[in-house]
Amino acid sequence: MPSEIVSVLSNQPVGEDVFAMELPALHTPKPGQFYMLRREGSALLLPRAISLCRQEGDTLTLLYKIVGKGTAELAAMKPKDKLRLTGPLGNGWPLEELSGKVLLVGGGIGIAPLLSAAKALHHQGNPPDCCLGFPHQPFYHEPFQPYCRALQIATESGVAGQKGLVTQLFDPGQYDAVLCCGPTPMMKAVVDLCKAAGTPVWVSLENRMACGVGACLVCTCTDHQGKNRRTCKEGPVFRGEEINFDP
Repeated sequence: MPSEIVSVLSNQPVGEDVFAMELPALHTPKPGQFYMLRREGSALLLPRAISLCRQEGDTLTLLYKIVGKGTAELAAMKPKDKLRLTGPLGNGWPLEELSGKVLLVGGGIGIAPLLSAAKALHHQGNPPDCCLGFPHQPFYHEPFQPYCRALQIATESGVAGQKGLVTQLFDPGQYDAVLCCGPTPMMKAVVDLCKAAGTPVWVSLENRMACGVGACLVCTCTDHQGKNRRTCKEGPVFRGEEINFDP
């Protein structure tokens, strides 16, 4: 498991409480994998799990939202500040299994791990369709445009795109596969729609993590058989039909 001290290249706000951090790419990640980040000298005990957004050459971009002390600490970091970067971790999207028409569905900060999937599918000669949903003002959706056949936006406030939920933008029966990441209620709704349509769907879970390597069991979820699954080790990407989204 690679773990190194790196210097922040840039750390810019791209939306309300949303930041894009650029770091050196010391290893080549798979789309859908994630990293554990901890500022050097931090008084906080645990690192924060942040999804890979994209890699361009020798630069990683990680998209994250301020939701607590750990991400607030990351947001305050400046270029040349040091942090410990552990990863890439997790299994990533099963892009080699996908064929035909592919749809990407993202909600809020859950759009982050879908950008690298869009880029990879485009380079495979199979650009996906993409539907992104936001509560209010959209953010970081422009980078998707070069890699997607079609890009649709939904906002609950109606400030941009179609007013309403992202699930109102598509019919999963028109696709051969769906990749999804976002708030749990949204992912559950997407999985239910895909089940009804008979369309395979994969989800990237955003459970809280502590170790990132499957040792602490903090990020455990349950599958449809009631068995525990470690989001960091067996995931974060799972077949949607396998995951129990109910409490």
